[in-house]
Amino acid sequence: MNVDIFGYFAAILTTTAFLPQLIKTLKTKKADDVSLTTLIMFIIGVLSWIIYGYKISSKPILIANLITLILNLLILISKIYFSKKLK
Repeated sequence: MNVDIFGYFAAILTTTAFLPQLIKTLKTKKADDVSLTTLIMFIIGVLSWIIYGYKISSKPILIANLITLILNLLILISKIYFSKKLK
């Protein structure tokens, strides 16, 4: 059995877990309930996973974390944009 199957399965689950938050943020045009500190820490962690995945040549880690990074950067941008728009 190819162990990468578990990597891809984990990648699909952990990456798609952020879609509901992004969709909610874009629909409501609010991200007050998203912690900025947690979001920034998570993005730094994802960047670290990307570096790690690159260094060990792991496609599941790279793909999952690149997509997760994009989704979370969109949430961060939305949070900043919508909070400035309300002021």
